[in-house]
Amino acid sequence: AVASGAAVWATWAVLLMPGFRRVPLRLQVPYQPSSPRQVANTLALLRGRAGKTVDLGSGDGRLVLEAYKQGLRPALGYELNPWLLCLANYRAWKDGYHGKVSFLKKDLWKVDLSDCHNVIVFLAPSVKPPLATKLLAELPDDARVVAGRYPFPSWTPSSTLGQGLEQVWAYDMKEVRREVQGSAQESQV
Repeated sequence: AVASGAAVWATWAVLLMPGFRRVPLRLQVPYQPSSPRQVANTLALLRGRAGKTVDLGSGDGRLVLEAYKQGLRPALGYELNPWLLCLANYRAWKDGYHGKVSFLKKDLWKVDLSDCHNVIVFLAPSVKPPLATKLLAELPDDARVVAGRYPFPSWTPSSTLGQGLEQVWAYDMKEVRREVQGSAQESQV
């Protein structure tokens, strides 16, 4: 047990932690790979859509690759961890999609999302409130946000798919904006 614990800690310290060093502690998100069912549910909620697709905190790139395979183009991922970026690029190369998908080492808080029509977010609950503000400010009305593992706490989803850990939530920005504006008007009265 001690050896296993030490191995897990060493893996975290050497491979995964470098990507988080410049991120405030409250906004750090541990790497948790998406299950095949989570990937399928996410892409089902994006089926039939067009436009630029991004995965914020793309990890090993599995959602970006699947989005591209299902016709969502361009497809790209933003990830801070250099080891996960290497893994994502390796997966793209291995599957024959190198140069067709992009994985960028960029801070999601500093990227402009105004041209994104499909946004995938598998991030921790602590990140959702500030991210909701960024998405409301930047995304176009026809954008759809799909959240996995944890919903946006103040938004009502347009649709959901799956149950338990496999559940994903879709939010259409036009509806979210209408709801947020309605809530703001009610609170002023």
